[in-house]
Amino acid sequence: MIELHGFAKSSSVSRVRIALALKNLRYTDLDVDLSLHEQHESAFRALNPQAMVPVYNDDNSIISQSLAIIEYLDERYPEPPLLPRDLATRARARQYANIIVSDIAPFATKRVAAYLDDGLGLDEAARQRWLHYWLLEGLDSLELWLASARSITRFSVGNEISIADICLVPQLTLARRLKLDVEEFPRLCSIEAACLELDAFTNNLP
Repeated sequence: MIELHGFAKSSSVSRVRIALALKNLRYTDLDVDLSLHEQHESAFRALNPQAMVPVYNDDNSIISQSLAIIEYLDERYPEPPLLPRDLATRARARQYANIIVSDIAPFATKRVAAYLDDGLGLDEAARQRWLHYWLLEGLDSLELWLASARSITRFSVGNEISIADICLVPQLTLARRLKLDVEEFPRLCSIEAACLELDAFTNNLP
């Protein structure tokens, strides 16, 4: 039995849900309401002392961090693969995924927003300027990497879905919610459009 502890508006949880859908795996969806601070309750912290979603739980493992979960799923359930077979292409997929997960997504989390508000006393306009700056910085870097590829493919690193696409689409959804104009990144939007032809993406966005 697979359980996924998550929050509906979380892009990191969305990544795992997309991966589970692509693998056609059934699971029990357990909501952790971050707006009510349920991630800090003792029962959840027993699963993840870091008090963050997602948390994946099956008969063998309890795992946090979306990329670790997705790679675990890919190794345990190899079809369809979410990482390319070719070594260099697989590294590039991981590179793009990590740009999103490490260099873009953390700036838009609830805990960062809370610190900007309560810790630094920034008003809403200042918070939005700060957030937009870092999101645009990361998305622009990713656009440049993808646009400079030797060949333009349907998805991020080829003509099959990879972990890079799974990370990209929820991030663009969140960026739009934060009133960021992502249309200036045509390569990212082209990949997103191709992904959104699949139910695994459209049914699992944050």
